[in-house]
Parts: sequence; C-alpha cells; structure tokens
Amino acid sequence: MNALTLLAQAAEPNGSGFPSWAIPAAIAAVVVIWAIGLFNGLTRKRNTYKNAFAQIDVQLKRRYDLVPNLVETVKGYAAHERETLEAVVKARNVAAAAAEAASKAAGDPDAMARLGSAEAALGGALSRLLVTVERYPELKANANFLSLQEELTSTENKVSFARQAYNDAVTDFNNARSVFPAVLLAGAFGFPEAKLLEVEAPEMREAPKVKF
Repeated sequence: MNALTLLAQAAEPNGSGFPSWAIPAAIAAVVVIWAIGLFNGLTRKRNTYKNAFAQIDVQLKRRYDLVPNLVETVKGYAAHERETLEAVVKARNVAAAAAEAASKAAGDPDAMARLGSAEAALGGALSRLLVTVERYPELKANANFLSLQEELTSTENKVSFARQAYNDAVTDFNNARSVFPAVLLAGAFGFPEAKLLEVEAPEMREAPKVKF
C-alpha cells in the first residue's frame, strides 16, 4: 500500500459524512484562532497600561524640573537650612533615576517598587522643606516661590490622576491574563503579571496639600 492509497483512505468520509481528519482540524483551527485573539487582546491591554505610565512619566519629569528651582528659591532666603535642602536634592535625583528605569520597564515589579519607594522619599523630603518654609515669612510672600508652589501642587494632582489611570489599566490587564483559560498561556506568550504603582509613605497617597 503506497502513500497515495493511504492519503485517499484518510480523505474518505466516515460515518458522520465528514473526512476523518475534518473534526480534529476544525478543533485545531478554533484553538489557533482563540490563541491569536488572546495574544492580540493582551497586547492591546499591555500597550494601554504602558501608555498610561508614559503619562505618569511626563508629569514626574515636570515635577523633577520644578524641584531644583524650588530649592534654589528657598536657598536664597534660608541658605543655612543646608541639611533639608540637600535631602530634597538627593531624593529628587534618586526618584528621577528610578523613573527613568521604570519608563523602560512599565509594569515590572522591581521597577515599580523602586519608583514607589523613591517617590515616597521625595514626598517626605518636600514636606519637610515646606514645613521649614513656614519659618520664613518673606520667602512665603516671594512671587517666584508662590508660582513654583502652585505649579508643584498642580503637577502633584496630575501625577495622582495619571497614577490612578495607570493602576486601572494594569488591573484590567492582570484580570484578563489571570482568568481561565487565558492563565494557561499568558506566561508562555510573554505576558507576566504587571505591578501597580504604589507609594509607601501615607502622606503621598494623595497629592500633598500645601498651605501658606
């Protein structure tokens, strides 16, 4: 019996009126189509949370640009507050480096944890600086300082909104990859669970409210 005969026999209809290979082929086709749909769906959701993080990154960079100007303004009136000022600059630099790393790995657990911790430290340093400012009435009345304070507060609000949008997108992605049967293939397809961006310091869970 040669190969042509075997092929002809395999193509003969079975009792159901279909070739013997038709049902397995149909099942395989359905599985492939489902897998493609799963891959494309997770890709779209991953792109969504990465885009959401890009919005956080824009606002964080704006914030990091404001901090040195704020420090220089305060230094003009309170240069002897050296320890407080240096702490703000150091925290700002650490946070900027963490944000740069996170922008290249949005959703990565380690990157998000480092950024959350760095942002908490920067928030604490800024809070201590603003408490220090209370001792300098002339600084509190300085037009440049007031403008920077207003811009910083506005930027903090934007960071908070952007972070919420990112966390919502990450939650949607994680839910999609975690349900059955998607969970069986998500890891193999290169879709690990994404990490929320959470800040550790209680005072940074909401945008700081600066009052003068």
